[in-house]
Amino acid sequence: MIALAARLRACSRGATLVEMGLALPIVLLLGLGGLEACHYVLAVLRVNQIAYAVADNAGRVRHALDESDLNEIMIGAKLMGGSDFATNGRIILSDLEQRTNTSGTGGVGTITTANPNGYRQWIRWQRCAGALSKSSTYGGPKDSSGNAVTNLDATGTDHGAVQTASTIDGMGPSGQTISSSGGTAVMVVEIFYTYKPLVPVYAFGASTLHVFEAFNIRQRTDFSVYNAGSLSSTKRSDCRLFNSAVPAV
Repeated sequence: MIALAARLRACSRGATLVEMGLALPIVLLLGLGGLEACHYVLAVLRVNQIAYAVADNAGRVRHALDESDLNEIMIGAKLMGGSDFATNGRIILSDLEQRTNTSGTGGVGTITTANPNGYRQWIRWQRCAGALSKSSTYGGPKDSSGNAVTNLDATGTDHGAVQTASTIDGMGPSGQTISSSGGTAVMVVEIFYTYKPLVPVYAFGASTLHVFEAFNIRQRTDFSVYNAGSLSSTKRSDCRLFNSAVPAV
């Protein structure tokens, strides 16, 4: 027995295999973790680029926006996102403007040098695309009763949205709120995207990405959305619709 123990201590056969067995889980974890980190960063970058493109394209339209313009913008965004984006993502595009009075529900907002009258902000219209069931974190257009404006088939200017029902001072994360100056509008984009990891590594927190982007409009002085093609609500980028199919242009 003593001789056997001595031989075992002196034997070095299989040492490499034992070392590999001990090191492989650590090496594998580091390798997969690095791969997952790259995949996550690329997903965040892609979603940010889509939000940037939507806000920029919506702001570039020089004359009045049409429903077909918004459809084309949403189609382009879905194509940028790849095969799974339309199913696992949600794009929300809002028109943010400064109110022109302090009457109604909101009253006087924060008074600053840039806004000496304390005019609050309001959302004139909102359009969406994507199958993910998400709504804007910052609200949407409201009618004179303070109810959400959702029926795009409703007649009347901006489908009944009014500025006097709005109580917001801007849109955006706390400490990074975006507000519009008077006489212009800001195209605000939110994107939600359900991130699916390559490997079951959840060190990056929540699996739903939420991205915010904003662009001021260029030259446009008419801020409403028109419907020259008489598209029904199911053919528009209606926020009541949650599907991956692109609307007809």
